[in-house]
Order: sequence, then C-alpha cells, then structure tokens
Amino acid sequence: MPDVIEKVAIKLTVNGKAHSLEVEPRMLLVELIREALDLTGTHVGCDTTYCGACTVLMNGAAVKSCTVFAVQADGAELITVEGLERDGQLHPIQKAFGDAHGLQCGYCTPGLMLATAQLLSQNKQPSEKEIRKAIAGNTCRCTGYQNILKAIQMAAQSIKGA
Repeated sequence: MPDVIEKVAIKLTVNGKAHSLEVEPRMLLVELIREALDLTGTHVGCDTTYCGACTVLMNGAAVKSCTVFAVQADGAELITVEGLERDGQLHPIQKAFGDAHGLQCGYCTPGLMLATAQLLSQNKQPSEKEIRKAIAGNTCRCTGYQNILKAIQMAAQSIKGA
C-alpha cells in the first residue's frame, strides 16, 4: 500500500459558488461539505444512509452525502441547507419548519428540508401520502412527524402562492 494517497482534482458548485479542490479518493461528500467547505448544516448521523441527516441536493436529487464519495460529485451542483436561503431571507421551507414547529432538536431538520425541496420541485401540491413517501429516508427521533408534515404542507402552500 502506498504511503501517500494521491489526491484527485474535482470541480463542483455548492450553493451557487464554484469550488476547485483536491481530495483523497476515499473522502466522503459529507466530509468535503463540512470540513473542506465549512458548511456544517449538513449533519453526520449514522454513516449508513439510514437517518438522512446528511441529505443534500446533487443536481436536483436528494442524496445521502455520507455514502457518496466527493469524487463522485465532480462537475455537480450541490445545494446544502445553507443554500436554501436567498439574500438573507429564509426559504419558504425553512420558514415553514419554524412556523409549524416542525423541529425539536434540529439534528434531522436540514436533511428533511432538502428532501422537501426535492419533493416540492417535482410536485407543488403533494398529498400527505406523497409527503410521507418523500421523507421516508429521513429519521426524526424527537417528533411524532405531525408538525413536520404540517411544515411541508405549509411550505407547499407558500411556494404555490409565491
């Protein structure tokens, strides 16, 4: 085994900002986001894709960044929870989660918000069943999900009305 692991050059856009980095081939996307880019809203929960706390949007699709290698994101456009807000204004999804009390400890919230963003980009008026299916890959250990569902419905109404 070599003593030094050669780094790989990658380019990606995160929250609208272009980045060129050199990363080890084994670096996980969540590590790149949190450690190299200092965007700590993306959380590490389980490292197995179970909890969804590390969910980000990659080219518009929700992915669990704890099981994606950073090199797989070469050329991609990523959105993290920090990228939802615009010009200092909360995104309707972020606002709805606060207004509807769709969070408690907040650890799962960024992943749930990004799963919601993917859902609402594809379906402006989802049913409760469609919402439940869209967030099925995100685990919240604090709530009973009722306020999360209300928050997503509130966000959908807000986005639809905008």
